[in-house]
Parts: sequence; structure tokens; C-alpha cells
Amino acid sequence: MGAPEPPRRSWNRTTVAVVAAAAVVVVACGVTGFLVLRDDGGGTPDTKPTAADASSTDTTDRTAAKGAGPLVPGWNTVVNPKRGITFDAPGSWSRQSPDWVSYVAEKGDPEEKPLVAMMAPAVLKEKWCTSDDDKNGTQEDTPLASVGTTGEKDAKSAAEAAEDTAKTWVYGAYTQPDSTRLTIGEPETYRTKSGIEGSLVTVTSSGVPKQGTCDSDGKAVTFAFKNAEGAFVSWTYVGAHGVSDEVPDATIREILSTVRLYEEGDGDD
Repeated sequence: MGAPEPPRRSWNRTTVAVVAAAAVVVVACGVTGFLVLRDDGGGTPDTKPTAADASSTDTTDRTAAKGAGPLVPGWNTVVNPKRGITFDAPGSWSRQSPDWVSYVAEKGDPEEKPLVAMMAPAVLKEKWCTSDDDKNGTQEDTPLASVGTTGEKDAKSAAEAAEDTAKTWVYGAYTQPDSTRLTIGEPETYRTKSGIEGSLVTVTSSGVPKQGTCDSDGKAVTFAFKNAEGAFVSWTYVGAHGVSDEVPDATIREILSTVRLYEEGDGDD
């Protein structure tokens, strides 16, 4: 009998399905198989802080980077021990369990094979928009934004990983089946507070036809780097773009600046 499937959330624009953990061998293998392909062998605000200097590494940052607590006072630490990554998120973001997987799949795919996924996400306004566009009697929730981490097994470089993951998130969550409405930013070198260096890419969409109540343009920011084992991994922000309560770039950058390698004790409350 197979191992229990981790909690998953499908985020397909107007369709959000929550799949509870279940020992279903076929389904578990389908999801795990995808994560193994993309990962490194093991398997998806109300507050407006000021943007931090990503290159600073003062004493407080160094202490927090070793499992002593969040880098930003009042924030919560989010961990993905499987990939060796830790970051912090504002208190208004809801942390999911370390084995929770959020993903996007092609519309109409009966198997919902993930295009891209993130593990252990923190979610802002999980019920940002609720609708029943398919008129099946079930209300479906769309979050405003999520941040999470994953592995990048097949990537040949951090820049490649960052671009591919960011554009796949925007396509899968906001523009599909149209891939022509994506604006892909140039990769930039980025350094977090703890000294991790990698590649950062921002992808946005524009002019996506609004077919459902909760449809909007989207934005993804992906930071790819190597973990302590030398494997490519990534941190990604994905959320609605061009809406009145869009998450500010300053907040995204502040969350990003806290990305660090996992230390024993990270996330303990």
C-alpha cells in the first residue's frame, strides 16, 4: 500500500480544489512522480513593511538565519525541510504544513498532472474571491497570493530555473491556454540577507480576458539558487496582478530577502 498523498491544492484561475491526504497509490504516484521530475529527487498583505537592503547581513540577520527566529519581528517562519529552505512571511499570511503542495495543471486534464508546484506555502487571503462560475453548486475560493518553495532538478542554471518556474506559474494560474500574454523580465542577480546568491526573474501577464468572476492577470517572482547539497531549488511568489489589493513589490522583496538555508529548529513556535 502506498504512502499517504500530501495535501494538495489546485490553483487553476477560477477552479480551486482541495484534495485531502489519502493512501491512493495511483494518484500519489502521479503527483510524486511529477515532483521527482522537477525536484531534486524527493518528490508546490495587510502589512506593508519597508523594503530591506538585500545585501545587508548584520548581527541580527546572522542570528536569525541560524534558527533563532524570523528575520522580521512579528513575522512567521516558513520551512521546507525536504528542500532545505526557510523564509519568513507576514503574520497575515496563513502557513500550510510542510508537506502541503500547491500546483497548477492544464484545464480539462482529468488527471490534473501538475505543470508546476510549490511545497509548504504561505497564503494571503485564501478566500480573496469566491465564485461558482461553472454553476455546479460548489463555491470555489481563489487566494490573492502565495509564496512557497520547490526543487529544480532538471535546471541547468539558476536563471533557467527562475524563468521557467515563474512563467509556468503565470501561465498555469492566470493565462492558459494563451501563452502570448506573458511579459518575462530579464534575470537579475540577487543576494538574500543570509548571503544566498541566485537568479531572480519576474513574469507578469496583461490583458487576459476575464471569463470568470475571479479571473485576473497574474504575477510570479521566482528566486532560484543552490541549497546546502548543491541542488537547484527555488522560492516563488505568485499572485493576482493589476488588482486594487495587489501585494506591493516592497512586500514581495522583503519576504524574498529572508530566504535562507534550513537550520534545525526553524519554524518552531
